[in-house]
Amino acid sequence: MNSIRNVIRFAAADFACAGINNARLNARLLLSHLLNRTVWPHEEEVLDSKNLEQFQALISRHIAGEPVNKITGQCSFWTLELMVTADTLDPRPDSETLIEATLEIFINRKPPSRVLDLGTGTGCLLLAALSEFPTATGLGIDSSLAASEVARHNAKMTGLSDRAEIRCQNWNSLQDNQFDLILSNPPYVAEDEILSLEDGVRNYDPLNALVGGVDGLDAYRVLAPLLRRVLSYNGVTILELGIGQANAVAAIMLQAGLREISRKADLSNIPRALVLK
Repeated sequence: MNSIRNVIRFAAADFACAGINNARLNARLLLSHLLNRTVWPHEEEVLDSKNLEQFQALISRHIAGEPVNKITGQCSFWTLELMVTADTLDPRPDSETLIEATLEIFINRKPPSRVLDLGTGTGCLLLAALSEFPTATGLGIDSSLAASEVARHNAKMTGLSDRAEIRCQNWNSLQDNQFDLILSNPPYVAEDEILSLEDGVRNYDPLNALVGGVDGLDAYRVLAPLLRRVLSYNGVTILELGIGQANAVAAIMLQAGLREISRKADLSNIPRALVLK
């Protein structure tokens, strides 16, 4: 019988055979997306042939390597539900480390009034920060027009559009200054590491949001003098790091006059956020 319960079970088995992690969860997410509702209260409901055919198409896409977030066009980040597209990097739990570091550093500080997110993509870092600091306003910048449009949509969808401005421009053209908090998840994958990335990342995330030059540090070299110019006197910058990059990035920033305050590790105990002033 093609009940929701059985269809999820069969899809999860297919995913597991393909070596896909979180097989049952992914099956439920895809079917919920297809039906546009939660599935757990209706597991005995029988799907019609049209729904079965459509679900099989989604299963095939996921087995071929397309991430669930890209199929559904949605992603959870911090406390927010965001839209994602082929033009944006999927927000990842590792990046939430920057928000955790932000909250820790501002425990004993005056909350930031102005927040800047460089390379905003979906707007995840900017919007998460603004959700935690209700009196702050922020600016998200991305060089991709398509990504900027996604960020604007997410600002509206999360009810933060009145406090979040999104611009499509290059970092170096930024004229604003005096930001109390600057966040950035820049491209930091070295060119020779691209082939080692998971298929779902390499084939479905925009490469310009991933690749940071030969050594993965090009974006940090561009950021360093800009950060020094636009950061307020008592402001804080928090940067996402690739594996093993903490010392090199800290050295680049120090040359520009930014001093390391702390580092924060992600759930895998990898230094992921570099806090600077």
